[in-house]
Amino acid sequence: MNSIFLYASIYLCLVMAFSLYRAVAGPTVLDRLIGVNAIGSKTTALLVLIGLMYKRVDMFVDIALAYAMLNFIAVLAASRYFQKKKGLYDEADRR
Repeated sequence: MNSIFLYASIYLCLVMAFSLYRAVAGPTVLDRLIGVNAIGSKTTALLVLIGLMYKRVDMFVDIALAYAMLNFIAVLAASRYFQKKKGLYDEADRR
């Protein structure tokens, strides 16, 4: 059973590489924010898988939840900053 969690973790890390590419080479700030948010979401799932491998799910779920909340707040703060200060996407400009 442990090998299934290991292979799932390796696959998740490989999928995270695509999000890392989008976060680094994204043409716009929004693409970079979405890439960082996707990496944070996948890291949360990876933490739970690591907890399953070490048979300490209770501890790693707490860490994963705290990380997910911090990731969510950070992405909200960054998107709000870029919307207010940098003029990122105004609803009137899209029409």
